[in-house]
Amino acid sequence: MDELNTIKSRLITFPHGFSTRTGGVSEGIFASLNLGMSRGDDAEKVKENYRRFFASCGIDDIPFVCGKQVHGNLVMIVDANNARPAYGYGTLYEADGYVTATPGVPLVVFTADCIPLLLADEKNRVVAAVHSGWRSTVADIEKAAIEKMLECGAEKERIHACIGPAIGKCCFEVGEEVIDAVNTLLCTDVYNMYTHKENGKYMLDLKGVLKKCLLRTGISEENIEVIEDCTMCLPEKYWSHRYTNGNRGSQAAVIMIPEC
Repeated sequence: MDELNTIKSRLITFPHGFSTRTGGVSEGIFASLNLGMSRGDDAEKVKENYRRFFASCGIDDIPFVCGKQVHGNLVMIVDANNARPAYGYGTLYEADGYVTATPGVPLVVFTADCIPLLLADEKNRVVAAVHSGWRSTVADIEKAAIEKMLECGAEKERIHACIGPAIGKCCFEVGEEVIDAVNTLLCTDVYNMYTHKENGKYMLDLKGVLKKCLLRTGISEENIEVIEDCTMCLPEKYWSHRYTNGNRGSQAAVIMIPEC
């Protein structure tokens, strides 16, 4: 059996983690730690995968907040009333980010090349989980998440951010419409964010764009961590939508405020 290989931030001490594809019980194209609930995998296997992943993060097998990710910039403030078990009853919100100041409520986002972003102000006990593909990033979802955290009592100078495993500049080929959106977002602050290819496409550093956006919100550089792993370069370790042409499972990122 392959081993669970949960990725942790060096900046965040609250229960949290970024999953990889190893250490679960799913089979076939979902082998082995698939955490996606809409991919066609066996529900009981996915439930066991959640139990294992949550345990590796210091979280019990309890209801959590998640949703149908729509590549927008909606960030919801949530509490225990918004949580649901894996495959259980409850709303799947059309949102790409969640903020809570309620202890014991895990926040979960799903990825397979897009960026999972976890945020925490541990002194004021406010956390966020964000799914940030290129559309959400250029729509400034990270700014929306910070603003919602401040509404819940966070202080900007105390927020720690971890940009999780995602597709890297080495593999993220995009068209001119994506670059135009990045240029509009960052204006002139785009040095080294992308390179132009002979085929007319571009290689985009989406993690770099997201980090730049976080810095522009006022988060200090020493409070931002970037997990450098590229999901497409490491197909044995991570799910990659591009590498598998969509025949895949999903990673998850989770964060929770402890009860005490």
